[in-house]
Amino acid sequence: MANVIDQQMFQYFSLLNDSEKKSVVQMLQAFLKNRISNTDRVTIEEYNTEIDEALRESDTGNFVSQDEMEKITNSWKGL
Repeated sequence: MANVIDQQMFQYFSLLNDSEKKSVVQMLQAFLKNRISNTDRVTIEEYNTEIDEALRESDTGNFVSQDEMEKITNSWKGL
């Protein structure tokens, strides 16, 4: 069930005419645009650099095998 604010938003929104609804939607999009653009996204170049670094680490033996990781996580559970 929606909380009180969600119910109020729907109730008020349904009373608006189409022009007012469009304005409200544009306002909400503006709020969310700022939130979305402030995420910690990386560029494709940064992503590829991270992949290259991970592959170099793996090639030099700096990794944990599946069996080793299972032993580690099982010890956390007390198994």
